[in-house]
Amino acid sequence: MRGGEAIIESLKNMGVKTIFGYPGGQTIPFYDMLYDSDMDHILVRHEQCAAHAADGYARASGRVGVCLATSGPGATNLVTGIATAYMDSSPIIAITGQVPTHLIGNDAFQEADIIGITMPIVKHSYQPKDPDLIPSMIKSSFEIASSGRPGPIVIDVPKEVQEGELTKFDDSLIETPGYNPTTKGNIRQIKKACNLIKEAKRPIILAGAGVIISNACCELNKLAHTIKAPVMTSLLGKGAIDETDELALGMLGMHGRKVSNDSVNEADLLIAIGVRFSDRTTGRLDSFVPDTKVIHIDIDPAEIGKNVPVDLPIVGDAKNVLESLNKTLEGHKTSNDVNEWVEMIKQRKQDLIPRVTYDDVPLKPQTVIKEISEVLTPESILTTDVGQNQMWAAHFYDTQKPRKFISSGGLGTMGFGFPSAIGAKVACPDDPVVSVNGDGGFLMVCQELATVREYDIPVIAIVLENRTLGMVYQWQSLLYNNRHSQTLLGNSPDFVKLAESFGVNAVRITKPGETKEALSKAIKDNDPILLNVVIDSEEALPMLPPGAGINEMIGEYKLEKDVI
Repeated sequence: MRGGEAIIESLKNMGVKTIFGYPGGQTIPFYDMLYDSDMDHILVRHEQCAAHAADGYARASGRVGVCLATSGPGATNLVTGIATAYMDSSPIIAITGQVPTHLIGNDAFQEADIIGITMPIVKHSYQPKDPDLIPSMIKSSFEIASSGRPGPIVIDVPKEVQEGELTKFDDSLIETPGYNPTTKGNIRQIKKACNLIKEAKRPIILAGAGVIISNACCELNKLAHTIKAPVMTSLLGKGAIDETDELALGMLGMHGRKVSNDSVNEADLLIAIGVRFSDRTTGRLDSFVPDTKVIHIDIDPAEIGKNVPVDLPIVGDAKNVLESLNKTLEGHKTSNDVNEWVEMIKQRKQDLIPRVTYDDVPLKPQTVIKEISEVLTPESILTTDVGQNQMWAAHFYDTQKPRKFISSGGLGTMGFGFPSAIGAKVACPDDPVVSVNGDGGFLMVCQELATVREYDIPVIAIVLENRTLGMVYQWQSLLYNNRHSQTLLGNSPDFVKLAESFGVNAVRITKPGETKEALSKAIKDNDPILLNVVIDSEEALPMLPPGAGINEMIGEYKLEKDVI
């Protein structure tokens, strides 16, 4: 068995059926061996999209996604996708080709130190100098990528190692000194948390992606209803609780729901689970929960106390910790104060329903998201790009199940939405997959229309066309006196003709009701399609300006009674 064959066999042993990649000079040996294997390979049209597709695969399925690129520019084109996965704790394996070992360090053709380049944005890296090491390195990579706080792994394989013969196939795990994630919460801390919960009069929960990653959504739901605590989420926590639940308040933060932003500082106890308190979630730190006791549950001890002071830290896997909390709180009865608090929040939630109009032309993006919501089922997967399109989707689309809302949070990577949808559809072929994109971000990855056509991957790409770089345009409007510098995209291209040039069907949508009709038909037809939705370029969500406090939103936010 040769090194490249060992890579394929090792991936198959780990349950991998599909990899996303793009060949090049230093991966020719591997691709030659792939030719005779039964491993599915999807040829993307840009390496960055291979990483995003692997990332979307991982987020939708909970399994490790795999991408592949050659050395030098192939490997460096993966970097943005690797960083995106790292910031959002997504488990992917990025396998790169490398020049032969005797040329490493000689500035050989297409040589790049991808191990050094990616060191700050990976959980671990390997570079086998002997084919015998490949099975162990791949098995260990899967173990590290998916355990503890998940993250990406780079395996950089020199060309002659791909070609070399193994003396034995040994996939024993490689010892990783110092890597021993804490999964069980300290029982004393859990008892203290229960006491704080019992003493609280106004508890509230903030759920992050860690709840979804640890498959702890049922435990979260049980805790919330046991102690009657309203639940906010981070952007990546969407789906941790059914957002149609009476206790669900929606997203907190810069573009969050006003009911969440107005309520968090009124709580006397904040239970934060699997969230890192990013600046987009908290606003100005000195005005975020200044008089509130904070319990922070996270598997990564580095996140606890990093941004927000914590009264009670609990290091551990969210599912394990929540199971222990629920067991300790069995038979818990809420006080009158808590009952009054939750009823007040429920009423506030009704009073602060986000503004939606239904008849305007050009279309309001809220209308488009509302029509999407009316078509998709709880099993459907919605991916987003980054910018206004992302925030409109996060704000107005109610996610009812985990792993059904996929977006780039920490890095905010434009171009993520469409290729991540490809990966999600490959992972979950029976679920409708819809990708919401701005026109700016879609233009960065539109070449992947060729991928969905070639492999008949029935992703529905919705492009919200306002001919601006919408989020920056919005900031320039609100904060820079309407000085719109380099945020106007012009009239090129015609998105319908662009899609059709790739052999992908496309529909232009300009009127209310057309999105719902076209989306329903697209799901029924089960073919790749682009829905080009023309929206109002001046529409903007309320937001927290940079440096503002969590309850200092600016921009229009009408109450339901004000909507005509």
